[in-house]
Amino acid sequence: MSFTDWIYLLDLIGTFVFAISGVLTAIDKKFDLVGSLVIGFTTAIGGGTIRDILIGRFPVGWLNDRNYLLAILLAFVVSHLFTSKVVKLKRGLFLFDTLGIGLFTILGIQISLSYGLRVEASLIMGVISAVFGGVIRDVLTNEIPLIFRREIYASACLAGGIVYLLLDYLYDFKSFNIFFSIVFVVLIRYLSIRFGWSLHPPRR
Repeated sequence: MSFTDWIYLLDLIGTFVFAISGVLTAIDKKFDLVGSLVIGFTTAIGGGTIRDILIGRFPVGWLNDRNYLLAILLAFVVSHLFTSKVVKLKRGLFLFDTLGIGLFTILGIQISLSYGLRVEASLIMGVISAVFGGVIRDVLTNEIPLIFRREIYASACLAGGIVYLLLDYLYDFKSFNIFFSIVFVVLIRYLSIRFGWSLHPPRR
């Protein structure tokens, strides 16, 4: 399998896990089937769509490939048929949301770089790809988006994106660089929850 094929596969996996995150949130909020499908869909493609519009990638990625829609539909079916089992994997929402932001951060940077954006702009696009699907999900489900809370969320994406860009500059091991950077994002997010790290301003 070529490097491009791996990138494509990771993108589909990211879409799948983000859709699960959205559908599980909707199930938790007692949404009906249509509502949970809408939340899963917007969570999965929201960040990538905003990124594509900003960098001038038209039509946006998922419109040209039905596999993205199939990944979302599969996530929808799996989430409804095996809700209890999915949640038990590791507090469902946290697991899938964390995997999603790790995958989409690096993939967003990759796509942005391929469109000729500067490194710093590509880093911003990577963060947007990762977090704005969750922002849309939280707004639609009447929650305060995670990026506006004290939790380390977008900053984990930013740190992972920087690690990826540094590795990409220093070494030409594309697959390793992507894998390591995704794990780095997931690790920071997990440790921040485990030990209560946050970025709140110091008390006066």
